[in-house]
Amino acid sequence: MQRAMLFCATVALATLAGCSSGPQPRADTAADVDAANLSRLDAALAGDWRSAENRARDVYRHPRETLAFFGVRPEQTVVEITPGGGWYAEILAPYLRDDGHYIAAVVDPDALPEGRGRTSQQAQHDNLRNRFDGAPALFGDARIVAYDPAAPRFGPDNSADVVVTFRNVHNWRASGQAEGMFRGFYNVLRPGGVLGVVEHRATGDVPDDDRSGYVGQSQVIALAQAAGFRVDASSEVNANPRDTRDHPNGVWTLPPVNNHPPEDAARYREIGESDRMTLRFVKP
Repeated sequence: MQRAMLFCATVALATLAGCSSGPQPRADTAADVDAANLSRLDAALAGDWRSAENRARDVYRHPRETLAFFGVRPEQTVVEITPGGGWYAEILAPYLRDDGHYIAAVVDPDALPEGRGRTSQQAQHDNLRNRFDGAPALFGDARIVAYDPAAPRFGPDNSADVVVTFRNVHNWRASGQAEGMFRGFYNVLRPGGVLGVVEHRATGDVPDDDRSGYVGQSQVIALAQAAGFRVDASSEVNANPRDTRDHPNGVWTLPPVNNHPPEDAARYREIGESDRMTLRFVKP
């Protein structure tokens, strides 16, 4: 994808965001990571522990540019919220291994009722635990914090330098947990700490019960501000102008889920992964 397609003008950003009144992030793609640390990040990205399938998604997820934009440095304590299958964990944990700390915050299965959701969360927890325990030389002291979605707490107050979350806000809005999650992010961060959010971007605000997987950029900003964060900057590094956001099965129509008829595979492969906002917030 050409750089011209990745970085939109400020006016275009405002249109995509469906901006409402109130402070908006400044358009900013400058990295906050020096050359030496970028070299360490490159080494993590090139690690042979990453599968070919995961590497293939770098062209869509832009981990180097995204983590540099968030200013993630190898000496920091970084909390990743609901890391799922560990796509970013296998980059961040080795990057932070020697001088920093990687913490995966996952839903506590015991906080959920019996059923499919509890089973799924237990599987995610176990998969991450087995991955970390199976390669201590690679992942160092990477650890897992289990949280109750009804009262999320991700560690001691003021203990983290960075909190990152990738494509999760729509789930929290749908379950009525978004406000509590953002308060939890605020509490665990030190003053001056950074919250980095990547989320599927709708053309404007969407209802609370929207099931497309997309969220209005102004809605994410409002959640962060309500929790006490100062909106800082936005990047278009994860923008995709080919994404029309009107797919029959929402964002899951697109790669990597590909919930569509087989005959439509070429069409959605050409679109690629979703258009996403990339936002940086700071705890005052």
